[in-house]
Amino acid sequence: MSRTEPSIAVFGAGAIGCWVGGKLAAAGASVTLIGRARVIGELAHGLRVTDLDGGEATCTPQLTTEPHAAAAAELVLVTVKSAQTAEAGETLARVLPEGRVVVSLQNGLRNAEILRAALPGRRILAAMVPFNVVRRGPGAYHRASGGSLRIDDDPAAAPLVAACRAAKLPIELRRDMPAVQWAKLVMNLNNAINALSGLPLATELAQRAFRRCLSAAQREALELLALAHQEVAKLTPIPPRWMPRLLDVPDPVFRLLASRVVAIDPHARSSMWDDLEAGRPTEIDQLQGEVVALAERRGRTAPVNRALVRLVREAEAGGRRDYSGVELRSALGL
Repeated sequence: MSRTEPSIAVFGAGAIGCWVGGKLAAAGASVTLIGRARVIGELAHGLRVTDLDGGEATCTPQLTTEPHAAAAAELVLVTVKSAQTAEAGETLARVLPEGRVVVSLQNGLRNAEILRAALPGRRILAAMVPFNVVRRGPGAYHRASGGSLRIDDDPAAAPLVAACRAAKLPIELRRDMPAVQWAKLVMNLNNAINALSGLPLATELAQRAFRRCLSAAQREALELLALAHQEVAKLTPIPPRWMPRLLDVPDPVFRLLASRVVAIDPHARSSMWDDLEAGRPTEIDQLQGEVVALAERRGRTAPVNRALVRLVREAEAGGRRDYSGVELRSALGL
């Protein structure tokens, strides 16, 4: 098989895995989706991926629930939730030959590190998915926000980069992935706020009270990162340290500027909202939890992000998921 048409296994095919895998398969890559029986069963009649700009593609990737199918792939894309990364690494360690390339396409900071520990002898690359994907029905997945994939600038990334470019899926090679991952995490601090609002992302962000909650969480994180001398990459036209100021502006000004920063489908919701809706554990420890941990390492506190951890934990246990912006600000002590 040519280097521009790698065989790819997607391990943990959920919304992101199905959309990225479907996009690559529709462009001619050999893709195997490995996932839970419920998801794989829904794809039996084909996979349809749609895009924010109106693009659409259908494909019929190979489907399985068996992890050993990853053994034949040149590239393995790991798309499980962060809490499942260690288990995924242990599973892949039993089936992957040495020398295989494994790419973490996950939220959070530590997944590539966890996979490296579990998979000695394999080449582990960190990558970042900036966009939101929503399931629109059985076998139908929609990219609901904008942005380009980012991946470690490493020769081992070349086959995936070629496959993405063949699929017209923007991807950037980066030598500063920790800064990229922190930038994504700072943006993803909205996941908890969106989940607690119960609203679509665009509706939530249109309300200044919710944006002020996000602004406070981001300011807290960015101040701690500055103390730690950790760079934060610029992923949007607005530098990350300017974003809290943009979030604080009145609604009419925000509406004017926001569309220039990132496009969002009006029906999109955060992955944390999806997790709560499905009764799954959230990634709160890998988002706000990382800010709280950073504060503790610096001898500081992170009261806004700590409060968001508490509220999401309560929501996981059946607590409120319908805060108004004013109520949420009060709950965060703002």
